[in-house]
Amino acid sequence: RTPGGELPDARSPYPSHRHTPMATAHAMSARCVAPRVSGVGGQRLARIPPQHTTTQEQKIRKLAPHSRRVGGARHGGACASSAGASDPTAASTAVAAAPLTEKDLVDYLRSGCKPKSAWRIGTEHEKFGYQLDNLKPIEYEAHVKLLLEALVERFNWEPMMEGGLIIGAKLDGQSVTLEPGGQFELSGAPLENLHLTCAEVHSHLYQVKTVAKELGVAFLGMGFQPKWAVEDTPVMPKGRYKIMKEYMPKRGTRGLDMMFRTCTIQVNLDFSSEEDMIRKFRTSLALQPIATALFANSPFADGKPSGMKSLRSDVWTDTDPDRTGTLAWVYEDGFGFEAYTKYVLDVPMYFVYRDGIYHDVTGQSFRTFMEGKLPDFPGERPTLDDWEQHLTTCFPEVRLKRYMEMRGADGGPWSQICALPAVWVGLLYDEQALADAEALVSDWTSEEREYLRTAVTKDGLQTPFRDGTVQSVAIDMVRISKEGLTRRRCNEENFVDGLMEMATSGKTSADRLLDLYENEWAGDIDNIYKKLTY
Repeated sequence: RTPGGELPDARSPYPSHRHTPMATAHAMSARCVAPRVSGVGGQRLARIPPQHTTTQEQKIRKLAPHSRRVGGARHGGACASSAGASDPTAASTAVAAAPLTEKDLVDYLRSGCKPKSAWRIGTEHEKFGYQLDNLKPIEYEAHVKLLLEALVERFNWEPMMEGGLIIGAKLDGQSVTLEPGGQFELSGAPLENLHLTCAEVHSHLYQVKTVAKELGVAFLGMGFQPKWAVEDTPVMPKGRYKIMKEYMPKRGTRGLDMMFRTCTIQVNLDFSSEEDMIRKFRTSLALQPIATALFANSPFADGKPSGMKSLRSDVWTDTDPDRTGTLAWVYEDGFGFEAYTKYVLDVPMYFVYRDGIYHDVTGQSFRTFMEGKLPDFPGERPTLDDWEQHLTTCFPEVRLKRYMEMRGADGGPWSQICALPAVWVGLLYDEQALADAEALVSDWTSEEREYLRTAVTKDGLQTPFRDGTVQSVAIDMVRISKEGLTRRRCNEENFVDGLMEMATSGKTSADRLLDLYENEWAGDIDNIYKKLTY
């Protein structure tokens, strides 16, 4: 936020960050930069020296000799495959060494454990593309295809193809992919500190904005499409989206809104052991509603206020009960890799990818697949690639793969793309901060956690909670995070200053936008494109 407290322009970060992030990052001392090991959260198998390779890691390599790790996209706002998941288009069919067992699936999650020195930060964000002359969503042939081709031709990205069409690009652990309605997503590389994260976003926006200007398009940083309906939104040519578009309305009333009209920012973080994963999962899941309130940036729909501060988050409450929700069982005895595996096994499937085609198996069981009894694939059993893809079709507020995804935030301006990973790194990557955050939520009941999940979507920081409001919890949360960032000694603590200003003032981006709409903009939603364009 600017010194006057007004909503920041989407094109610039918080004032305290007006430096050259890459230069700052390279100036970091050795204590800040850990040894290079591939994969924040399993972007690919870590390059661990042979003498340090774990038995579990060796087994996973044997189980999946054909599995190729690439930086794919996630879908916290919409539906692309997750960062770190294998790219199903990279190979038409994967062959497992032997039929997978449930223990193999558990061991796959367990293989994400890595020493603290190998922990990384993987940040992802989505944004709405729109045409400058009429504000309509961008189209595939006229805009999206040309944007992706330009990234390949000018900036040396590698194309990602499906059915002969370019549907993404990848470079050095990063990937640019498409959400169902043409939302552009950057899935960042696993990076060592937050300065590198912010520099990565800056580089990406430079490339995308350079090409977009020539095509007469631009990008908007919000959590929900403020003007256009699902019917106004072009569908991207990806096979899995056709399947999901047909299936979503059978399971909830807001699934198509989720696919075509939402954007998010998320961060992927590591864990050292099953115990560490459990602590981080429980703590971050409890605090996701507080993050939702802090990052609330989606108060409009169809050109007017929606009645929600985070409409994006509200949409997720009526998308598909089989694969969303607060996961109350996470707080019960026995939670761990095995319990999460059983949960995912019970989530109905969407598709099986074979020979370049997404085959519709909606509603069928992965357990049945493991038994070789899928009606459309008799006798065929899944590979680890199939398991990776199935993991991406579960949509809780915190999602576990070989890393953990924080999924509670709306899309927003550059400053918030830097702040979202910062607040979670501060909370979860410092031992004292994690202990303090655990204490903050330790006596919350299941009913209170469920209440917060839904209530903050409407009232944000002003949501009543116990003897006060969520605002006081947000202040404590950001304070603990900043203390954790300070102890990291990477000069990262200023990345949460804007969040602290919001927490102490009680005014989030959604609150500022609603005030602008009612006063300065006189009810004209088109002004938001000037305010929040990158």
